[in-house]
Amino acid sequence: MKPKTKRIFSANNDFQRVEVLKRNREKRNKYQQFFVEGVKAINYALEYNWPIQWFVYSREKPLSAWAEEILRQSQAELHLELPYQLMVQLSEKEAETSELIAVVGMVPHELSRIRLKDDLLVVIFDRPASHGNLGTLIRSCEALKVDALIITGHAVDLYDPKTIRASMGTFFAVPTFRLPSHHEVLPWLAKVRTKFPAFQIVGATAKAALPVDEADLTKPTALLIGNETYGLSNNYQESCDLLVRIPMYGAITSFNVACAASIILYETDRQRRKLDRN
Repeated sequence: MKPKTKRIFSANNDFQRVEVLKRNREKRNKYQQFFVEGVKAINYALEYNWPIQWFVYSREKPLSAWAEEILRQSQAELHLELPYQLMVQLSEKEAETSELIAVVGMVPHELSRIRLKDDLLVVIFDRPASHGNLGTLIRSCEALKVDALIITGHAVDLYDPKTIRASMGTFFAVPTFRLPSHHEVLPWLAKVRTKFPAFQIVGATAKAALPVDEADLTKPTALLIGNETYGLSNNYQESCDLLVRIPMYGAITSFNVACAASIILYETDRQRRKLDRN
């Protein structure tokens, strides 16, 4: 069905709806929508079939061939055409104003959507406190073949524009779930173990005795990553089959959490590629 085009000339209710999605977590949850800008992010959202509900743009300046083609093929419900100055107010890009902004619908956070398989690799990030760390970890998950990312506890908002921007748009490529606590995750982990007895839960902590390169990460694995300040909670540590650390030789005692997770994911991929070659 062809999208409805609506032209507005002031900061009316439609404009305010888009603007509040950019800055207010409660409103994002209420409307089950979030704000997306940037060529990479919008391309990823389209490639991975996310439900884009609105496109927002201005025709007071010529649109690029890229934007025109997206609007031509759009299956969004609404095309909202604004004065250019309102686009300037909406856009968070520093160098130049975005020519296209998308309002995207959220998808269900149901772990049943994760496809279980014998080389499963899932990351669980408990209580992430930084949009940058969360976005960076999403990028690493996409690059290193992680099947799903699960976020638990009181955390920065997965749908905040800062998170999506830090992920360089890979947010849309990685099945990501947010859940209230470990209580919703541990029964699912037990279900995975029932189907795949070799499944293991691996926790990352600087205090572990086992270096990560001595752990067998070729098995189906859930990697647990803790909060930037407090690390893994006791509840998660008690659920782990093994705890691993990254050997370090300098004065500092730990890596940045996104950096540490990326190193462990690379080691996991290295071991699995080596196994495939043998």
